[in-house]
Amino acid sequence: MSSPDLKSVLHALLFVADAPLSVATLCEATDAPAEAVEAALQTLQAELEAQGAIQLLRLAGGYQLATKPDYAPYIARLLNPPQKRLSKAALETLAIIAYEQPITQAQIDALRGVDSSHTVRQLLARGLIQELGHKNAPGKPVLYGVTPQFLHYFGLNSLEELPEKPLDEPADP
Repeated sequence: MSSPDLKSVLHALLFVADAPLSVATLCEATDAPAEAVEAALQTLQAELEAQGAIQLLRLAGGYQLATKPDYAPYIARLLNPPQKRLSKAALETLAIIAYEQPITQAQIDALRGVDSSHTVRQLLARGLIQELGHKNAPGKPVLYGVTPQFLHYFGLNSLEELPEKPLDEPADP
């Protein structure tokens, strides 16, 4: 198997880089002289410009691959998908946490009457709740509370804007 040409090596290096790469860095990575690297970069730039969704940009003293502006709406839809609605269980758990915080998993489960660990993990992953610390009790259970993202999600400026806490329903006689 023959070694890949310099243009292809540069393409691969630029593809995996998370920041612009300078000509000096590319020369060091390829053991090629600056003139050869610059010529290969110009060829790569021309080829990418002629076809496909990717372009080679010169910025911040280096080179970086980026998508062409025509593809921005599609990329935005992928990276910022519409928020999925919260399930009834998630809303119920979130309401308990918002009104009772700081609160432990066991306290949430007792109020809901079911295991809420899966729902709590989902709310943590969505950034709507956070760990506030640990309760000074046996086992040091985690205390949960809502986040600024919770306020943003529901269009609130502060927790004081929450509706009045519902009264506990009287027990059946």
